[in-house]
Order: sequence, then structure tokens, then C-alpha cells
Amino acid sequence: MGHPDVQQFIADLRQRPDREAVASEIEVLQSIYGDDAIQLWKPPDSSSSHKHDPTITRYEAVLSLPSPCEDVSIRVLVSLLENYPATVPPQLQLLSRYIGAFGADAGLFGEILRTFISSTSGVEWAGEVCVFDGLQRVLECCAAWYGERLSADLAGELSRADTPANNTPEHPAATLPLPPPDPSAAYIPPLPAGIEIFVAEPIMDRKSSFVGRACAISDPSEVPIILAHLMSDRRIARAAHPIINAWRCLVGTLLHQDNDDDGETAAGGRLAHLLHIMEVDNVLVVVTRYFGGIHLGPDRFKHINQAARNALELGGFLDAPATKLKGGARGRHR
Repeated sequence: MGHPDVQQFIADLRQRPDREAVASEIEVLQSIYGDDAIQLWKPPDSSSSHKHDPTITRYEAVLSLPSPCEDVSIRVLVSLLENYPATVPPQLQLLSRYIGAFGADAGLFGEILRTFISSTSGVEWAGEVCVFDGLQRVLECCAAWYGERLSADLAGELSRADTPANNTPEHPAATLPLPPPDPSAAYIPPLPAGIEIFVAEPIMDRKSSFVGRACAISDPSEVPIILAHLMSDRRIARAAHPIINAWRCLVGTLLHQDNDDDGETAAGGRLAHLLHIMEVDNVLVVVTRYFGGIHLGPDRFKHINQAARNALELGGFLDAPATKLKGGARGRHR
């Protein structure tokens, strides 16, 4: 038997006719991967709006990579919209920041997001429960990614071992320390082709600052890459809440969407609601909040929404149809 909380979670799902297939699928996953492999999802903030959204069922899968890497595990968030499995596929997201000793990169995050979206390298969805097929694909991707880095790391160790140990230069002047690395030379994840980020003017209130950004997207896999690109900017990364965000994206006839509070309780859900009521699709909106030391109370949500709206307006998203192409609006961009 699994953890009592998980068993109660399954029992609660069985009380809902529309979720009985989901409950049965979770029990099958437990029988395959082990009782402890399925865990309740706990958002970064326990009061996050995700937790109270009755239309989405979320849980974590904690899985070990296949042999010979079975001592390395990964965490995957499984999100099931209310019409799963009849009319929408699952959404899978890699939660692990590290796989073994290697930091997961934007490419891997994007590949996991594309599990049920890509028609070439993903998993085919046929209107039936399919989380197992998706998780198996995720394990294969992560194992291949991890194996490549292990091989590169081993090659580096062998190269260093071949370097002569006694290579001290004859002239003392040559032993002077090297200059520190140039911070500007740090790797910055490139934006996907055609992405243009529109940046609204900051909203200031009692020393706090709110900056809205918006860009068109055509595939959910672009989202983690764009967010990683923004976080590579030290001006953004040093903010109290750098990437509060929400996004909606139509792939064919299926609407994919998600949001992240980034530590600002319920802010991501409010941005998602803003996109919903404005009927804006194929867009990612991000708000960066710099805290000025004075608590703003509910006013902070007003400013977050306004910053997002300003960015959407600047990019022309409020006047354009849902199928607006990337880079088709005018405005200041990053």
C-alpha cells in the first residue's frame, strides 16, 4: 500500500465518475513503479491557486532511471485537465533541477513538455489513458541526456589525466594568476527563433517596481526556454519574484495552459485568469516584481495585473486574433 495521503487521494478521485479512470491509472502506475513512486504534488507555496483548481488533477511521479543509472531518480509533475483522457492528453513537466550531478537545461525541460505535443519524437495520444507511455518516454529522454553528460564528463577526466603534471613554467612571472572570467561571457540560453519579448514601462509604488513582459508563443516547449533566458539576466534574477507568469497555447485544437506564482501567492493564477477573460491565446506573460521593503498588501496584485496588461497592450496582443504570429506587433522589446 502507498502513503495514506495518496490512498485517500485515489479514493477521492473514485468518488467522481469523471475521474474514475484517472484513479485506476494511478493504481496501475503504483503496481509498475512501486507504491512510493506516486506522491501528492505540493506547490512551492501551499496556498497556491493550483491546489484549489478543481478542473486539474496533479500528482508527482518519482522514478528511477533505467539500468545502469537506477541510482539516479527524477521527479515529474503530471497534470490532467478535466477532459482527460477523452479530449485532451496529459501534460508532463520535469520538476528535477538536477539529474545526478548535472543541472537540467532548458532543452531537456522543453523536450519533456513536448512529450504529448511533438508529432515526431513524442508519444501518440489516442483518447485513452496514457500517462505510463509518457513517463516511459520521459525516462528514456532523461537517461539519454544523463548518459551524454556522463560520457562528456569522463572524457574530460581522461583528458586531464593525460596532461603532464610537471608543467610549471620556468619564469616566475608566468605564475601570475589569470584574470577573473568576464561575467559577460556567461552562457545565456538563446531565445527560440522568431520570439520577440515586449517590455512595458515599470509600475512604481512605495519603492517596489513591477515590470511586465509578453511574447507570442507557438508551442508550450518554448516557455521554459524563454523563462531560462530571462533568468539569465542578472537584473531580472535579482528581483524578489523574477518570473511570475502565465501562458496559453493552442496546439491544433487543444489548449495548453499553466502558470507559476514564483513565490508571490496566487499571482500566477490571477495572470492566468486575466488571459482567460481577455481570450488571449498563444502568449506568455511574465511579471517581475522588485520588492522595495514596504509591504503593499492587496495593491501588489493590482500592479501585477496592470503590468501584465500593459505588456500585452504594448505587444498588440489585445487587438490581435488568438492565432497572432510571433513578432507581428510594434513596441519596445528586449
